[in-house]
Amino acid sequence: MSYNRYCNAINILAAVAAISVTAPAYAQQAGLQINVVNNETGAPVANAEVTIENADIGLKRVVRSDDFGRVRLEALATSGLYNVSVAAAEGYDAASAGPVSLRSNFTGSVTIRVGAKAASDIVVTGTRAVTGINTVNAEVSSSLPREALTALPIEGRDVIQALIRLPNVVASTGFFPEAPVVSINGANGLETNYLIDGLDNNENFLGGPKFPVPLGFTKEVTVLANSYSVEFGRTANGIINYTSPSGTNDLTGEVYTLIRPGRPLDARSAFPRRDLTGNPVGESFERYQGGFAVGGPIVKDKTFFYASFEYTRDKNNQLVDAPQLGVTQNVTGNNEFLLGSLRLDHRFNDELTATLRGNFGRVTIERPGGGLGGGNNTFPSAGSDEFRPSTIIVGSLNYAGEDWTYDGSLQYSRFRFQYARTNVPAGPQVSIQDQTGLGVGTVGHPGFVFNDIENTFQTVQRLQRRFGNHRVKIGVDYIRSNFDLLGGGNPDGNFTVTLTPAQLATLRGRNLGLNLSAQDVLSLNPVVNNFSVELRPQSFGTSQNLLAFYLEDEWQVTSKLTATAGLRWDYDSLTGKGGKGGDYDNFAPRLALNFRPDSRSSIRFGAGLFYSKIIYAVISDALQRNTTSPAFVGQLRQLATQGIIPADTDLARVTFDGNLTVSPACATVSACPPASAVQALRNTAIINEARTLNPLGYDSPYSLQLSGGYQYQVSDTITASIDLIYSRTRNLVRLRDLNSPTSFVPNAANLTAANIATLRGLPDNAARLVLAQQLGLVRSQAAADATRPVGLVAGGARQITVSETEGKSLYRAVNLQVNKVRGDDDYAFRLSYTLSKLTNNTDDINFRASNANDFSVDNGPSANDRRHVISAVGFLYPIRGLTATGALLFQSGQPVNLVPDGSVFGTQDLNGDGQSFGENFVGNSDRFPGATRNSARLPSSTTVDIGLRYAVPVFGGNVEVSADVFNLFNANNQSGFANAASTSNQIQFGGGAPFVQRNAGPPRQFQFGLAYKF
Repeated sequence: MSYNRYCNAINILAAVAAISVTAPAYAQQAGLQINVVNNETGAPVANAEVTIENADIGLKRVVRSDDFGRVRLEALATSGLYNVSVAAAEGYDAASAGPVSLRSNFTGSVTIRVGAKAASDIVVTGTRAVTGINTVNAEVSSSLPREALTALPIEGRDVIQALIRLPNVVASTGFFPEAPVVSINGANGLETNYLIDGLDNNENFLGGPKFPVPLGFTKEVTVLANSYSVEFGRTANGIINYTSPSGTNDLTGEVYTLIRPGRPLDARSAFPRRDLTGNPVGESFERYQGGFAVGGPIVKDKTFFYASFEYTRDKNNQLVDAPQLGVTQNVTGNNEFLLGSLRLDHRFNDELTATLRGNFGRVTIERPGGGLGGGNNTFPSAGSDEFRPSTIIVGSLNYAGEDWTYDGSLQYSRFRFQYARTNVPAGPQVSIQDQTGLGVGTVGHPGFVFNDIENTFQTVQRLQRRFGNHRVKIGVDYIRSNFDLLGGGNPDGNFTVTLTPAQLATLRGRNLGLNLSAQDVLSLNPVVNNFSVELRPQSFGTSQNLLAFYLEDEWQVTSKLTATAGLRWDYDSLTGKGGKGGDYDNFAPRLALNFRPDSRSSIRFGAGLFYSKIIYAVISDALQRNTTSPAFVGQLRQLATQGIIPADTDLARVTFDGNLTVSPACATVSACPPASAVQALRNTAIINEARTLNPLGYDSPYSLQLSGGYQYQVSDTITASIDLIYSRTRNLVRLRDLNSPTSFVPNAANLTAANIATLRGLPDNAARLVLAQQLGLVRSQAAADATRPVGLVAGGARQITVSETEGKSLYRAVNLQVNKVRGDDDYAFRLSYTLSKLTNNTDDINFRASNANDFSVDNGPSANDRRHVISAVGFLYPIRGLTATGALLFQSGQPVNLVPDGSVFGTQDLNGDGQSFGENFVGNSDRFPGATRNSARLPSSTTVDIGLRYAVPVFGGNVEVSADVFNLFNANNQSGFANAASTSNQIQFGGGAPFVQRNAGPPRQFQFGLAYKF
């Protein structure tokens, strides 16, 4: 980050601080509910003197329990640890509970059981406290506190990867390399809402996390899976909320280094590994990390700070394999992560606190050219960097009176997603072939442009008032994101050329090596096979406004029963980008019941509606792949005449001059027109797929969620629970072809073993395609085009697609958990089992039906569906300073989509409808004849990881050495790991073809660390 950028960030931070002084804040809010009950009868104890103390920040409150034996504190800081005590009184002895840690945006629960006074010669020892169950609402959630995170074996201190240890969370099959690595409730990872201290941390173009929160800036991370409060929204699925750490009266911190040395310690694998961004790496991969975190007082009991910084550098070698150009050479790619965070807290008094937080990230992924192993001939000049800087700055102020609580916040964030930052100045790309058509090298520009900038402001305001046994809160949550995308092909042109043997010899003789450039090739004036130019490289974009109001009443019906009824209204301005106007009727009622039959247990029931935002990529794709050419507009008019789109559609509202690449005809480089001279060709090309805004508009996705659960605290350290979850989702995004050809069903009677053998025996795919068409197994593209509602015309499109919000899904699950904290023992554990099933008829925003928009035949298991997941984590503390952690994860196999084999049919496009742009991400949409979507399964996967930590006291702190081993038994897992669908094992040839393994979970890998903690 440049000096000017740092100055700008500081100026913004100062502005937010000034505004925050006058605005109530929400970001750090937490609550604590204390229930005082009689140990023998379970009856509430009224008017008990309860002391809540947090010595870490100098807070002490003394209050009396109400008629229900309850004390409730709101707007508490998440800093430090809280101890709760009940003073002795007539009829009972003193009792205490703690320490209790609070997480943001949640009311923690403590039940203290007081008993009869003991005889004077009897000493009562131990505590009578219950802190492990939810006695407030019906939220289905699970958390990993910092103590568990630091002990778990986590690759690269990447907290999000640890979430697979929680119920309802699995490693995700995404639909592009950088897609989120976890899935909640089996849904697409883009449907998850990411928060830090309850505030937005979403990269809103695609929906993943904006700032990758490292371990050094995580106090606790929580997954909300179902039945959460009206305070949370903008997703019909799950939420990941990070609670950030803060300073206390004690100066604490750590300085650390971490290394992944790679080979020869790591096991070999025939398949690529993945780095933390999801991109493939080879056996040369190494990772080096270092950083610090420190927190403490600025003014004791008043002002505190917490700062962290982490630097990560990945190293990976790739081979540029271009022997015909005289180059067979390794190049090194380096990824860099710089993640810095700062939090300041100030307590004006016990009721009023202020917080400032800043997060600054800079992620650079280098693509240096070449590839893993032989066969990739991309030169460094055609490589690129993926550049993702992020900034989040938030100011907040919390006030908690006896009856009133005010919360609010103001946040600014910025995110840039530059997918291909070039290594060379602007210029053409040249793909080189020899006279046989074999590719021998690619030099010059990466060939495309994608540079998205997002600026976002968020404010949240909330007011809560106690009315007797009711706590009523009202709130508003507003986010505005402005997007600016520079995207498309190469405005300087992409060439595919054929070089003669003499021309190849000339280039080899110049000994340019890896410095070979596009101009070196073009200066030879070679034969041109294809020349394409981007006609509209300008930036374009729009804004997204997300507005929510909510009202909630928490009613303490009896001392054992709490009923919470809420109503939330959401609006997403992107729903108004189509033809019908915005979706304004998103009212979401929610109900939560929490019944406590005794002091150790609770029964919970939740029901409600949950509305989601639309990710901006849906609208951006409709702008970028759009056109206003007269021929295309004419096609849309014909669709309106036929009733396929509304007859009164305002075509100006659904069309846009997006990116468009044309290919002028030219025999040699010197005959090709300059890129600036091809604009007149805009209306001459037939676009394979054009996309418009939906004339019918967009509806916000929503889910109906139901849950029922039971929690029981077995002992002071062991808690057991069972949860039943139901979630029915509607209005999911998918693609529809408005100009779809008619349905085609292959003639299964001709799909005999003899015919398959004959087809395989033919010399090439062209011959196979001819015979397959004669057998009725394949329809040609020309035959399919002849059945489209609107014919193909120059300047028009073959496929005219829209994103529609008509997708459906159904998730059902049972969760069983048993968790034990350490307490006074030498062990702890976390055990969970999830039995679940998710079916849907869309997996992604680029999902389209396999045949003629018939989504009914595509309803099937989700790509991330697992029926059984078992997570078992054990922590052992055999001697002072030593922690040994073992983590087992068992998952049943993920679904497999059976697709046509081109070596049988001559093509994978059996119905001739042509490949959609979205198939680059979700894979081929055609199914093998007779196969339904995701109708097969991969084998189950089992992974065992171990971690060792040993701390030695040094200079008032501890020097800690650590070692982690991932996949201890080096299992070859074919599913159950994060990867992209198009490179996964979840796409296989049908018809009994042999299984082809294309990918695998990471092999056995080692990680070592050294830290000084104080």
